[in-house]
Amino acid sequence: MKTQRIFPGIVLIGFGLYFFLERSQIEIFPGFFSWPTLLCIVGAAFLIQAYSGNEYESILPGVILLGFGAHFHIVENLDIWPDNIGIFILIISLGFILRARKTKSGMFHGVVILIISILFLFYDKITTSFGIVETSTANIERFWPFALMAIGIYFLVRKK
Repeated sequence: MKTQRIFPGIVLIGFGLYFFLERSQIEIFPGFFSWPTLLCIVGAAFLIQAYSGNEYESILPGVILLGFGAHFHIVENLDIWPDNIGIFILIISLGFILRARKTKSGMFHGVVILIISILFLFYDKITTSFGIVETSTANIERFWPFALMAIGIYFLVRKK
């Protein structure tokens, strides 16, 4: 981090506000005083550091932490929000895509991970629309781990 004051400053302000609200018993929404809020604070600090300090490599951890924290809050308060591994993969892919927009590298990885997340999120609908009879659980347990490992190995060993 080039500018060392932005990230710790935002984290301290965020934690200070969090503890002030907790002491004052001002709960913004049910479940606010929990660990996902702390993830959101640190994620927001990474994003502010990334965009205000022109340190775009901080976009990925910022999106992941803020996204995971927001997901855990939303899944507790909104019944229609999917509680699925695909959401976590989607958040990671958004982090890659947002970082790639600023750094001009990593867009391919973000799009591949986005496609994987869409497959996880809509797997049941995809299989029924194609008329596939097997249960989705059996297919995922048999196929996806190997496909994901193969994609990961490809990313590790391919030459530029």
